[in-house]
Amino acid sequence: MTQPTLIRRVYGGMSGLPEPLRTALTLAAAGVPVLPLRAGKTPFGNCRTCAGNACGGRPNMKSAGPCRCPGVCHAWAAATTDPDVLSSPGWMAAWRRAVCVAYHPGAAGLTVVDLDDAAAVDWARETLPATRVVATTRGEHWIYRGAMSSHNAVRPGVDVKSSMSYARYLGPGTGTITALPDAVRALDVKEPPADPPAPRSVSLPARSDGGQCPHRTPVFLERGIAMAEQRITAARGAIHATVYRTFLAVLSTHGRCGCLTDTHITRLFTAAQAKGETLRHCTDAWTNARTTLGL
Repeated sequence: MTQPTLIRRVYGGMSGLPEPLRTALTLAAAGVPVLPLRAGKTPFGNCRTCAGNACGGRPNMKSAGPCRCPGVCHAWAAATTDPDVLSSPGWMAAWRRAVCVAYHPGAAGLTVVDLDDAAAVDWARETLPATRVVATTRGEHWIYRGAMSSHNAVRPGVDVKSSMSYARYLGPGTGTITALPDAVRALDVKEPPADPPAPRSVSLPARSDGGQCPHRTPVFLERGIAMAEQRITAARGAIHATVYRTFLAVLSTHGRCGCLTDTHITRLFTAAQAKGETLRHCTDAWTNARTTLGL
């Protein structure tokens, strides 16, 4: 039995489906990859099997290997146009809890300039060519035809969402979608460097037992670092605060036992820099977290 047949049998057709799924299936039929968002307008978290990308990740992510998880894992990388996947049992459980629909702009060949406030909207109207506009709670989404890399905070109140990102679907909007202009591509100023700079040297209390983590096993430390990297990578807003809170969490658990190495710290800094943080911001966040904990 195909999933569309199952939908008709169980739900009596499209009218019996959860509203977010009806919207998602309509967008998918138009070639727009979609995924559900839960309360807080964030993606559903990875299942235990996929936590920390232990499954190898999705084929279109930067990690190797396919993921065959039947649930809604890996945030933007889960977005799909396949109606069988969208209506599968694992996804149906998510749609029943979903509050809205998101889409992966880059996979649809689109770029969204997310304008968070009136000042940002005024800047766009003075600087960018007219295109399709969708009203948001506080500002507007300007949608262009063409994909590029995604970056947060390219200027005050402005994010660029395209490849490896997601945007909420808030309706069709008004106006005609135009080609992605150079003025938007020029906002792409936060590409991570080819060779990420090493973080400032950090002194941590030494241990006489060789620096092994006393809480459980060395695997506990590795898992903690991987989860911290994922938390930073998955952040969709408030990047500075997320980086600081993540650094604080790592240091509160491992900062006094001497098991953190330069390699671990570099991994955290690299994850933060990939989200647009500068080395100075990373160093300040690390120093502030250590000061807060009295290290």
